[in-house]
Amino acid sequence: MGRKWKKYMYLRELKLKSFRNYDDLVLPFAPGINIFYGENAQGKTNILEAIYLAATSKSHRTNFYREMIQKGQEFAHISLQIQGEYRSEKIDIHIGQNKRSIFIGQAPVRKLEELLGNLYLVMFSPEDLEIVKGGPAVRRRFIDLELSQINPYYYYQLRRYHRLLKQRNTLLKNFQKSSPDLSEISVWDEELARAGSEIIRLRREFIRQLAEIYRKRHSQISGGREEVLLVYENNVAEEQFLDKLKSRLKKDLQLGSTYYGPHKDDILFSLGEMDLRIYGSQGQCRTAALSLKLSEIDLIRQNKNTAPVLLLDDVLSELDDSRQKKLIENLKEIQVLLTCTGVEDFLRQNLKADALFRIEKGQVFPQDKM
Repeated sequence: MGRKWKKYMYLRELKLKSFRNYDDLVLPFAPGINIFYGENAQGKTNILEAIYLAATSKSHRTNFYREMIQKGQEFAHISLQIQGEYRSEKIDIHIGQNKRSIFIGQAPVRKLEELLGNLYLVMFSPEDLEIVKGGPAVRRRFIDLELSQINPYYYYQLRRYHRLLKQRNTLLKNFQKSSPDLSEISVWDEELARAGSEIIRLRREFIRQLAEIYRKRHSQISGGREEVLLVYENNVAEEQFLDKLKSRLKKDLQLGSTYYGPHKDDILFSLGEMDLRIYGSQGQCRTAALSLKLSEIDLIRQNKNTAPVLLLDDVLSELDDSRQKKLIENLKEIQVLLTCTGVEDFLRQNLKADALFRIEKGQVFPQDKM
């Protein structure tokens, strides 16, 4: 389990060595709003990626470690210094061509659950604006990322479930070529149902808490003109999971895959009687996405008694003036790392930066604050 930080945590310093287009970077942060600006493909998002990787062990851009290592180098290194109310901590990640190792202080991280919860992040990028209109896998990924941060036990069950699901599907495919041993499948079914039921239970409670916050946030942003709902659509009820696996077995054997389970779950976004996933306009979907991201911040505050760090990756340019204003109004009492191509939007919205950096070709140049 991650160490507890109270009320307010922030990033003090990031060091990068041979990471993406950074040779050797030492970057101090202000506790408040940090703005990184510059042309595209200069390295702004690479800074946010390194922080996200240090907090979650995963990149939001790639599954291949070698892509994060600077060309011509064998290894990359990330060091992130975190300041809590009572103590500081350091997370180090050493990245090789096909693997990575993580340390918290001097202690190696052997299970990812030991890393999760040391730093709470909310990331908002242009891709997140597609969470409403995208496919169910996009929305499941949102649940998995956020819930794993808040509750590392969920990540343990999720990893266990996907391992069991892969094994069951392999058995189903193998039995297409030979006579199936139903007793062997039955053993996997029981384990799969046990892990899957925990995931369903935890997801339901997560969406229940998030939905109430989301309703209030959406009302603030839209003026409360229509009733909104956020609903967890589970593929199967946990108490019926094992029975459904058994009743569907013949069909699963024919297809070589498992039909029932949380790997088929979804989230419904509705506005009045309308399903936003199908019928929502671009403006309605962006309001929903913005409301969801602000709700994440509130949920972490509510559950963990601390504010997360907010990473905004070139997202303001995708929002109109009204939604920009609503987002900026909520950048208080929270550390923000924000990337953009120019600072005009901030000047127009009277946003004051605590630290301003220009990024060019993997170099960071501190600027006078706005």
